[in-house]
Amino acid sequence: MKLKGFHIALLFLGINILAYGQKKTGLNMGDKAPNIIEEGMDGKTFELDALKGKIVLIDFWASYCGPCRKKHELLVPLYDKYKDATFTNENGFTVFSVSLDRNKENWIKAVERDGLKWPCHVSDLNGLISSKHKKAYKASFIPINYLIDGNGIIIGKNLFGDELEETLKEIIEIRENEVK
Repeated sequence: MKLKGFHIALLFLGINILAYGQKKTGLNMGDKAPNIIEEGMDGKTFELDALKGKIVLIDFWASYCGPCRKKHELLVPLYDKYKDATFTNENGFTVFSVSLDRNKENWIKAVERDGLKWPCHVSDLNGLISSKHKKAYKASFIPINYLIDGNGIIIGKNLFGDELEETLKEIIEIRENEVK
């Protein structure tokens, strides 16, 4: 995605938000991402909407998914690099991991082995077929992810590695240009 195109997309989203007020919930670019409320590994409840003000990558994965685990190798350094960055109207970047595992022990071990440092790890432990979150996000395959802005609006889908980093850099560059 080129910077100019990204500017236009952000402008379009801003105009739509002002013109129509509350965005509709959905899975398309510009939609409000469906909220997720679920227990984490230690029983603490996490809510996606509570992360307002941050750029959030909603990451669907499972411990048994080799491609998912490989993508985490690229995601951990990006989290470290951008977790405290200042973006346009947002402060920081985080990941909201949604495991589609059935086995809690395997899920926890994978989080530890992969060094997934972000605080939000959730799972309903109903697996890929029956997870309510998988259904809400129509995640018929994994890995799959959604990038949302500080208002919970979807601004990217299936961004991994370099493509995710380029998008984060573009958002920071827009912020820096606004400050000048």
